Amino acid sequence: MTTLKQSTGPAYTRIYSVGAARGENAVPNDDLIGPIDSSDEWIRQRTGIITRTRAVATTDAIDLSTSAAKEAVEKSGVAPSDIDVVIVATISNPKQTPSVAAIVADRVGANPAAAYDINAACAGYAYAVAQADALIRAGAAHHALVIGAEKLSDIVDPTDRSISFLLGDGAGAVVIGPSDTPGISATVWGSDGSKADAVGMNHTLTEFRDGVAPWPTLRQEGPTVFRWAVWEMAKVAKQALEQAGVAASDLAAFIPHQANMRIVDEFAKQLKLPETTVIARDIETTGNTSAASIPLATHRLLQEHPELSGGLALQIGFGAGLVFGAQVVVLP
Repeated sequence: MTTLKQSTGPAYTRIYSVGAARGENAVPNDDLIGPIDSSDEWIRQRTGIITRTRAVATTDAIDLSTSAAKEAVEKSGVAPSDIDVVIVATISNPKQTPSVAAIVADRVGANPAAAYDINAACAGYAYAVAQADALIRAGAAHHALVIGAEKLSDIVDPTDRSISFLLGDGAGAVVIGPSDTPGISATVWGSDGSKADAVGMNHTLTEFRDGVAPWPTLRQEGPTVFRWAVWEMAKVAKQALEQAGVAASDLAAFIPHQANMRIVDEFAKQLKLPETTVIARDIETTGNTSAASIPLATHRLLQEHPELSGGLALQIGFGAGLVFGAQVVVLP
């Protein structure tokens, strides 16, 4: 009997570079408080957000992805033609099909790379990094372009007090490839669909089509999500450190999903992070960009703290599903 050939890849992978694109407009709290009968102070106290970036009407998640991807590819030193898989994490593809990834692969010169989108909300980027790492080590790809991209301003209701003022638009991209030493740890990931109603869309597209519901927008049960994030996700973050074989004191940076500054602060406390660990707080001026938030926060950290390059960062994403993913990476 003929034995099938199997591919194998390199033992390790790492992130080579990071690219970013943020929505063109900075939208301060004062622009949003009227419809939700709130105040700048209330939003700052509860979320830590001063302003958020939002894209103009003519810019979509595909455009944001393309801009971030071009920067990441250029900085990586990898030829676009050598990228053989493109993975985009998003919940805001303007069409259900084709994928954002296929269009972006073509736009950046990676055609005919394998390309697909994943829908894991705010954990999407961590999921995509896990997949790129596994695909390369299995020999199914050589270089991966991973993008987290969202245009959440298209799916917010300005009168909604649960989530609308949190959300921003942007995309972050990384190029991942072979490495001589481990650059991405084992991922701790999972889901809890029993809490599917805690955060997500309030209607279906078919209900909108049939005229029985308005345009679907994002909603959340704030207290439920906050408690889950603070208690359950701190455990996941600790598990990710264990899987990577490192201690909190080894971390140069902590880059959690930028959901809410209070959650970020609580995480830092529970993980007992030392003063030396730089904590990403991109939410202050970018807002919550779901799948884009971790790579965007990483890009900003490396811009502001170039000395972090080569250091270890714990990244954790969590959100609608409910889904979660965390891993330790070596910063490019």
